[in-house]
Amino acid sequence: MQTKETTTYQLSDEEEKKEILRNYRGLLRALKQKMKPGDKELMRSAFEMAVEAHKTMRRKSGEPYILHPLAVAKICAEEIGLGIRSCICALLHDTVEDTDITLEDVQSEFGSEISKIVDGLTKIASVMDSNSSQQAENFKKILLTLTDDPRVILIKLADRLHNMRTLDSVKREKQLKISSETVYVYAPLAHRMGLYNIKTEMEDLAMKYMESETYKSIAKKLQETKRDRTRYINDFIRPLKEKLQQTGLKFEIYGRPKSIHSISNKIKKKGVAFEEVYDLFAIRIIVDAVPEKEKEECWKIYSIITDEYNPSPERLRDWLSNPKSNGYEALHTTVMGPQGKWVEVQIRTKRMNEIAEKGLAAHWKYKEGKDDESRFDKWFNQIREALGNQESNSLDFLQDFKTSFLAEEIYVYTPKGDIKMLPVGATALDFAFHVHTAVGIKCIGAKVNHKLVPISYKLRSGDQIEIITSAKQKPNAEWLNHVVTSKARAKIKDSLREEKRQIADFGRGILERKLNSLNAVMNNTNLEEIANFYKCNSILDLLYDVAIKKNDLKELKSFTIHGDKLSAPRLVKNTEEKQEFLDIKPLTKKDHELVIFGESSDKIKYTLANCCKPIPGDDVFGFITTGEGLKIHRISCPNATRLLANHAHRVVKTKWAKNKEISFLTGLRIIGLDDVGVIHKITNLISGELKVNISAMTIEANEGIFEGNVRVFVHDKEQLDHLVKCLYSLPGIERVERYDTE
Repeated sequence: MQTKETTTYQLSDEEEKKEILRNYRGLLRALKQKMKPGDKELMRSAFEMAVEAHKTMRRKSGEPYILHPLAVAKICAEEIGLGIRSCICALLHDTVEDTDITLEDVQSEFGSEISKIVDGLTKIASVMDSNSSQQAENFKKILLTLTDDPRVILIKLADRLHNMRTLDSVKREKQLKISSETVYVYAPLAHRMGLYNIKTEMEDLAMKYMESETYKSIAKKLQETKRDRTRYINDFIRPLKEKLQQTGLKFEIYGRPKSIHSISNKIKKKGVAFEEVYDLFAIRIIVDAVPEKEKEECWKIYSIITDEYNPSPERLRDWLSNPKSNGYEALHTTVMGPQGKWVEVQIRTKRMNEIAEKGLAAHWKYKEGKDDESRFDKWFNQIREALGNQESNSLDFLQDFKTSFLAEEIYVYTPKGDIKMLPVGATALDFAFHVHTAVGIKCIGAKVNHKLVPISYKLRSGDQIEIITSAKQKPNAEWLNHVVTSKARAKIKDSLREEKRQIADFGRGILERKLNSLNAVMNNTNLEEIANFYKCNSILDLLYDVAIKKNDLKELKSFTIHGDKLSAPRLVKNTEEKQEFLDIKPLTKKDHELVIFGESSDKIKYTLANCCKPIPGDDVFGFITTGEGLKIHRISCPNATRLLANHAHRVVKTKWAKNKEISFLTGLRIIGLDDVGVIHKITNLISGELKVNISAMTIEANEGIFEGNVRVFVHDKEQLDHLVKCLYSLPGIERVERYDTE
């Protein structure tokens, strides 16, 4: 949610009123087909209530605040396919939290259904704010409302999308924080709700703020190649269109570009240049088919396409036979088009396309009147089960939720041929717990496709799996490293806790005998005092440590006894240890503008993070760790999204100051054609012409291609970028990329 504050706005009051009314009429047009008698009056009441409630409020951009709920309601109607009641909730989504309107007011005006949803949206309005545990707790609330009424999360996704679209007017730190949260939770959640367009736009907008240079570079190249791509798509489609028209099928066929975010991912994962990303665009064919002939007609179109162009067999994706758990159905294939370019083709029916565009809302529409439990319903039930485990730490829960419920899926088969959906990365042990807790607890291995595999074996789509159990088997802590699903993780933890309690009971007897010998009473107050003395998190941990003889109970002799109460001896504090933390903690307002190698660097100690090895000129942020002081990370660091999304309150604003006296070690990977004297050319350029010191260099050649790793000392990113540009100018150099040195 955007911060509200009074700011000067360009339009006059009269112009603002016209703009607000124009937006409201646009919303009514979007809902026209869904309007029933009395709906228009309800919408008018909600609009007037929202206008009145927000009349003195403005967004950071200065525009009237009411334009935000209007925009959210329009996204709900047009892009998610929600109806009148959801749009009323969207109009009122910020009123209870930010204005004088109460839930009782909403209920008396619009009834309990709408007030319940507004209440759900109000509870989660501060999600991802304040401290991390609050953020994760709020996320749990989102999920509780999701399983109760999924419209809450659909409206929340619309709210987040509009905030991302209008993020230009907020400060840089907030842009990073909101973008990180969006990529970390909201985009995967939109994907899981079947809202592909919203997920894609969220990822692109987040990248615009988090990796702005890469975003601008790809956007520019897409714009420059637009004409060529359009020509190519038309040439590709022409022969297909002619053949499809001969069949008498009703269809649409068109090309669509891939998103900037997905192109960037391909470049990173495959280590290729923009020009080498073969599927920059996809062709979509949408056929108008009756329900009983949907599969038949999609496969018929597939046959026509593969008669014209050669397909890549390993790139066939059949989501007709096995739809994704978010309801997505389609047939995808990648074929070799003209000029030796691979092209992805997606085949769907009109119904499948609506579900792909509108996700859950469209799924409800087609489910009406059917009694079968859908994959959405099964997913909600699994979330309810996970939420039932209240003992898990909130941040652990958030991480578990991401890996269990927001990841891509695979499908595997039981020995009887039943199909089971699991998240990518799931192991044989995850499958065992998915079948039944009792099977998971006793699992000692598995047979995958009739071959014996360990419990840690990572499953792949299409695997047939049989679990092998033993009555003597029981879980151990190592098992937690072999599972990704929240169900498996929760059941393993439950089992370990139960075993720990049994061992702790034995420790209780030992401690009781010791206290009796000291004439001391065994009560909770004394046990807590002893637990604090031995630095145990709980009485259970203390009793467990006593049972496994981790603590020396002879130290209890140094305790003093006053009646029933034990008192531990006072410990002398280690002042040196504390000092390092004190250097960081008292950050004043001006210290938040941390200038690395500037004046304030004398006041605040920091280290450069090993995970991303920043150098001056990189886009960076400071992060206050619990034990290692302030660490500087690159914004493109693999851990950045998680840190910014989960612990925004521990992030410190940083910037670099010029300092040509200090050099930083970084690495370059150089790939090219193995030619005579190539090593001499590279070293001569780096050391001779550019006067950059080389720390280490290894070059390996194989069948005419060389790969070299060069570690160099540079002053800043500007110098590194210049070095990379010069290396590219050498003949035969194909690729130069930065890597993080050990």
